[in-house]
Amino acid sequence: MGDDPTIGFLKADVARFCAGLDELAPAIRLRLLVQLRAALDEVTDAALDEGMAAAKAEGWGLRQIGGQVGLSHEKVRYRLAQAADEDEPAGEPS
Repeated sequence: MGDDPTIGFLKADVARFCAGLDELAPAIRLRLLVQLRAALDEVTDAALDEGMAAAKAEGWGLRQIGGQVGLSHEKVRYRLAQAADEDEPAGEPS
């Protein structure tokens, strides 16, 4: 699967950021890379969960969603349930 051009631009931006760390002390460089990875994971995980929920709302099956995102249908079910629990207001029964 080829990269979408917008993904290519983002990848290049991340590569430039990482290249800019080359001159930093190793401890600072590693800390920034760990922070970058965590930030990217947070954003992409949330977007993936939202995308899977949208697909399910359109009638996609869990196996079909899993096939698109590279997860088992059980993992898709789990992530959708976790995301639904997080969206539920505190103190209100489901």
